[in-house]
Amino acid sequence: MNKTSFEGSENLDDELLSEYHLDYNKAKINRFAAGEGKQLLKVVVLDEDVAQVFTTSESVNSLLRTLIISMPQANKPVGAD
Repeated sequence: MNKTSFEGSENLDDELLSEYHLDYNKAKINRFAAGEGKQLLKVVVLDEDVAQVFTTSESVNSLLRTLIISMPQANKPVGAD
């Protein structure tokens, strides 16, 4: 195993500074953060037999939307009993 000396590793008793100055000009946009206008996607794994019938996300979404509309509780406001 190689023992590599890191710059500044001699002083292991370093403490956190009370303030840090960061250069935000070098920052990159977080591609995983949901931004304005971006659609939030959820990944769901289908069982093999279901995946053979519903081969596209559009077919799954279409059926689920139809089921949601047909459900009696879908029209109730949240918290209503």
